[in-house]
Amino acid sequence: MLDKSFSPGETETSLYALWEGCGAFAADPDSPHRPYTIMIPPPNVTGTLHVGHALTMTLQDTLIRWRRMQGRDVLWQPGTDHAGIATQLVVERMLQKEGTSRQELGREAFEKRVWDWKAQSGGGITTQLRRLGSSLDWPRERFTMDEGLSKAVREVFVTLYREGLIYRDRRLVNWDPAFRSAISDLEVDNKEMRGSLWYIRYPVEGQPGRTITVATTRPETMLGDMAVAVHPDDARYADLVGQSVILPLTGRRIRIVADEHSDPEKGSGAVKITPAHDFNDFEVGRRHNLDMPSVLDADARITLEEISDELRAEAGIADPAFVRTLQGMPRDEARKTIVAELERLEWLEKIEPHTNQVPHAERSGAVVEPRLTTQWYCDAATLAAPAIEAVETGRVEFVPRQWENTFFAWMRDIQPWCISRQLWWGHRIPAWYGPDGHVFVAHDEADATTQARAHYGRDEVLTRDDDVLDTWFSSALWPFSTLGWPDQTPELARYYPTDVLVTGFDIIFFWVARMMMMGLHFMKDVPFRKVFIHGLVRDERGQKMSKSKGNGIDPLEMIDTYGADAMRFTICALTGLGRDVKLGRKKVEEYRSFTTKLWNAARFCEMNRVAPVAGFDPVTVTSPLGRWLLAEAGRAITDATAALESFRFDEYAGVCYRFVWNCFCDWFLEFAKPVFNTEGDTAEATETRAVTAHVLGLILRLLQPVMPFITDELWHRFGYGAQGSLMQAAWPKPDTVTDAAQAGAEMEWLVRFITEIRTVRAEMNVPPSRLAPVLLRDASAQTVARAEKWSEAIGRMARVSEVLPLEGDMPQGAAQLVVDEATLILPLAGIIDLSQERQRLEKECGKVDGEITKVERKLGNADFVARAKPEVVEENRERLAAFRAERVRLDAALARIS
Repeated sequence: MLDKSFSPGETETSLYALWEGCGAFAADPDSPHRPYTIMIPPPNVTGTLHVGHALTMTLQDTLIRWRRMQGRDVLWQPGTDHAGIATQLVVERMLQKEGTSRQELGREAFEKRVWDWKAQSGGGITTQLRRLGSSLDWPRERFTMDEGLSKAVREVFVTLYREGLIYRDRRLVNWDPAFRSAISDLEVDNKEMRGSLWYIRYPVEGQPGRTITVATTRPETMLGDMAVAVHPDDARYADLVGQSVILPLTGRRIRIVADEHSDPEKGSGAVKITPAHDFNDFEVGRRHNLDMPSVLDADARITLEEISDELRAEAGIADPAFVRTLQGMPRDEARKTIVAELERLEWLEKIEPHTNQVPHAERSGAVVEPRLTTQWYCDAATLAAPAIEAVETGRVEFVPRQWENTFFAWMRDIQPWCISRQLWWGHRIPAWYGPDGHVFVAHDEADATTQARAHYGRDEVLTRDDDVLDTWFSSALWPFSTLGWPDQTPELARYYPTDVLVTGFDIIFFWVARMMMMGLHFMKDVPFRKVFIHGLVRDERGQKMSKSKGNGIDPLEMIDTYGADAMRFTICALTGLGRDVKLGRKKVEEYRSFTTKLWNAARFCEMNRVAPVAGFDPVTVTSPLGRWLLAEAGRAITDATAALESFRFDEYAGVCYRFVWNCFCDWFLEFAKPVFNTEGDTAEATETRAVTAHVLGLILRLLQPVMPFITDELWHRFGYGAQGSLMQAAWPKPDTVTDAAQAGAEMEWLVRFITEIRTVRAEMNVPPSRLAPVLLRDASAQTVARAEKWSEAIGRMARVSEVLPLEGDMPQGAAQLVVDEATLILPLAGIIDLSQERQRLEKECGKVDGEITKVERKLGNADFVARAKPEVVEENRERLAAFRAERVRLDAALARIS
């Protein structure tokens, strides 16, 4: 006998161990069935399961389990990413607590410490993915720095270098001064910060008393100014273009250039150009052939090394001694010092409060510095062209389709990809340098030595490049490196290209596009046929989750409290195409009730001796109730399958929910109660039990992809199959049902009949204990016959004392409703006070009208719509729609008793 309630914690651990232990998740390269492959976006080895992981993993697992049940040879490739900066940060903090540092250890010893940490603590995320029920092929688990993947990385780097697609260049990068490394755009968080806009007067050379004012948020970089830019059409400065100004503090002469980068509407319309410390200024510098001296070093401290020759007094305003005091000063301190000196010298015109987006390094928290350095780059534009063509021609399809526009916008304006990082943890760049700086890119040191001998004609001491590769470089190879490339393995031949990639829109450029670029270049085919882009997980109000707001959700805590099935089903139910997922504890709690409903329904079936019947044939079912249920089940299967085919996870969950909760539990089992309670095993009772068992089995199979634990437990307990075997059962198909339309018409009529009566009773506040008769007017013989046939169910479920044809005049104090051709009359006089109910409904109408007016006024206020957060505006629109729907309902209720 099933327990009174389902205990997820007890079931999940043992059931998952059984699945994994018996190899239920394994792909089979020798299988005759069609392969189906999804590559997991490898989580960071430092990571813990967060709501983003829970979202993408649930969606992938739902697809994987569904395709597995369809008979496909499924490979869901697991693995983790070495996460260069994140992992190095974890280990460096450990060393700090021990009173040492990576510098004191040295590179080799530090790398060993990282590998030791990975072996001991780096598998936490994979354990947590198991908690979620993820059916990954764990024996195939890969790590982006295991030997096989490292071999692939070296092969790709060397090949691209020899093809001229990897090279060294001096360009601006996002620089993390805490890690002293370049970082990617994805590792940068832009934070809104209050600051100042300083207006500084620069004296025009040769025109005593005339100055040009520039507005800047970064006066500390002015030592590296190489020009002042004005807009070509700005008449205020037309006569100054081509002339020079004297840079305050240093006395250096810099040009005034005309460039459209300067916005006449912002600040003074003139901007200082510091090419080595601003991405826009860098482009201006290239357009006007400006020098690019750096004035901030790797620690974001003032450095005078590249401008020392410029420290000369001109026009009597420069103070070389003051400038020299800035050497080695942190940028924030230098800013205050420089501003104070400009004010003292009366070059500071004014200061205005200013709010802007300041880039911060995601891991270290330091303010990111645009810095001009020599790095390794990949010719992304050349590699991007085939990827763009693949999307244009439909070889890769984005779902939803609008994300193609985002892909094109990034790819058609792609810049060189900085692939080097100044870290110790990661794939070390396979490049060695000779004594004269000549570079030798090779698979290993022996290969580099051979190249050097050929180049120099003798052996020379070579020095290995200290940098490592951007983590995204190895991740870009994930779809084929995990399958054994560059070796030609059976897995590579069978499972590449993959079927679908499931990921968030934030890494379309960083990961999706780069996998396409590398896959097309090295495999000559796209890495996946479809890319399903899901939204972000937000809280119930649509706000972004954050620690500061305290509105985040810990999926592991949700699983502990409500079970993995409830968490998974909630995610599916909320994941619609093209929209974010509004997730909160309340939602998970609500959908946990669905697992409870399923368990209680199964327990009710068990108590009524429902069990699978060997050889049961749905075609032989004679009762309208049984045929109707089978037809509805078939419709649910068809709709659920179509929803999964089109990645409409919310529709799949909705179909399952409505069929199980409404059709099976609320209607079928209620209608079946008197049949179950019949004494003796009548033919009708035997058939009803067989139908119930058959459909319960369909339900368990239908729900297995999203709710694997409770469905597998019930599958086993009811005797449909061995424990742990449900995921290997076949995906259900609609049954052939005899006279399905006729049975459906009768049962749908009965459902409408009961529902309409229930609605009126609820609207009129009729107490459940007070039974009322139902009188039929203008009813057909068929309706009268149906009402008589189902009188017991109507009476029990609609709280009706009797159903009779109307004879004589219309009774006073009655509510009316229409079902098909018949008017149903509920005499309520003596049961409730209709006059009082009418007043109550009219009063509610007034309240709702007031709310509608209030929200309409708010949404009609253009200033409110412009200033309010999008989620607040959307929330008000939803409230307005709800109030209007309530008004329609109240009008209908009033009409019934008017």
